[in-house]
Amino acid sequence: MTLLMLATLVVYFLLLLWISRRSGRRGDNDTFFRAGRQSPWWMVGFGMIGASISGVSFISVPGWVGSTGMTYLQMCAGFFFGYLVVAFVLLPLYYKLGLTSIYAYLGQRFGRQSHRTGAFFFLLSKLTGAAARLYLVCLVLQQFLLPRVTDNALLDGISFVALSAVVLVLIWVYTRRSGIFTIVRTDAVQTLCLLLALVMMIVIVADRLGLDFSGTVRTVAESPMAQIFEWDPASRQNFWRQFLSGVFIVIVMTGLDQDMMQKNLTCRTLREAQKNMCAYGACFLPVNLLLLAFGVLLYALCAGQGIALPASGDALLPQLVASGALGTLVVVPFTIGIVAAAFSSADSAIAALTTSCCIDLLRIEERQLTAARQAAVRRRVHLAMSAAFLVCILLFRAANDTNVINAVYVMASYTYGPLLGLYAFGLCSSRKVRDGWVPVVCVAAPVVCGVLDWGAPRWWGYTFGYELLMFNGLLTVVGLLAASKLAQ
Repeated sequence: MTLLMLATLVVYFLLLLWISRRSGRRGDNDTFFRAGRQSPWWMVGFGMIGASISGVSFISVPGWVGSTGMTYLQMCAGFFFGYLVVAFVLLPLYYKLGLTSIYAYLGQRFGRQSHRTGAFFFLLSKLTGAAARLYLVCLVLQQFLLPRVTDNALLDGISFVALSAVVLVLIWVYTRRSGIFTIVRTDAVQTLCLLLALVMMIVIVADRLGLDFSGTVRTVAESPMAQIFEWDPASRQNFWRQFLSGVFIVIVMTGLDQDMMQKNLTCRTLREAQKNMCAYGACFLPVNLLLLAFGVLLYALCAGQGIALPASGDALLPQLVASGALGTLVVVPFTIGIVAAAFSSADSAIAALTTSCCIDLLRIEERQLTAARQAAVRRRVHLAMSAAFLVCILLFRAANDTNVINAVYVMASYTYGPLLGLYAFGLCSSRKVRDGWVPVVCVAAPVVCGVLDWGAPRWWGYTFGYELLMFNGLLTVVGLLAASKLAQ
């Protein structure tokens, strides 16, 4: 099983390297940051599916049905309407201003400190969140590729560091020259590999259960885990809480995220970018439906064959693959699935972090630098961001607790909330703000949210869910409104 996985990884990486060499013949900054603004819209949209489904999602989403059923689809329904807002409100703004980094809008609207503040919150959230997702994938790969060292703490730690470094070096190798130009193409291939792997694994599980196509559909539809709607207002899975959260999560984690928007800004025209966003939004719900249906089939297999369930739903798929319950050949699609999802989210994250650091913080395109000098700075920043990923992964490893991932995901509500408030205030109001107060407001709003998130269950018996993001954005707007009065 180990050799089969290793062989699959080698072949897969050689495929990515071949695509990179075929597409990445130019190494200038325009190619790295903007792909020459010549990307086909359908390729961008298809590739974004894989980029939005990380390796963690590929492993975790099937396991969610054991505790929450298919209620995640309520949030996915909200995602679609969020994509419409991104397509017809935010994209026209970005194209009108001709932006490379979307946070340059904040500089034009409020001032230099606001520009830096928006970029800082993006860098903080994207670096920790993307590195956390890659960390969990590295743990799974270590479990399969280096199983014999896990009993020795020292060797276990050394092997994990080496494995994580190799993964990041591989990503750096195929993205270092042409950046987003190459990523648009490799992400499209990786999305295709991800979807094919998912379908293959569904077929394998259905075969183990002795089901044909109609039997598979019936098994999923009749399962008690197939519940989609939850109307209990006290539940964190309540429809309206999930749906509205889905709308705003997409607005901030796609429309206000340099990683996701950078690909859209490589399309030839605004209209093509809008077609890409709408098509991508329409595909997101059925893809997640497949992942959840796959989870229902995995639980049905465990029940039918008397397989003990793991303590965590996240461990369900890796455990079944490792135990041989799905056969040996399932290692191939399993490996392709998690690696395709991990690479397609990590490579674009590193490229976006490089772009934001170069454009927003170092301002290499505003300073009097030669093209060669700008390219040299970009290459060093790209290498530094890859190293920063490794440092974050090792910090998560030092914590030695996968619950840290939950904390990182919750942190997204804190870090994206100020961005939501900044853009909402900028787009919906013409008021000026004292620029120096913007960082204070954007730090104070998440702090207040943290206090309320801690105290609400104790004071009022209410537990915040993803709606904390919306509340964080509202507090930021209120703070900016107060700061705007100081500017008058």
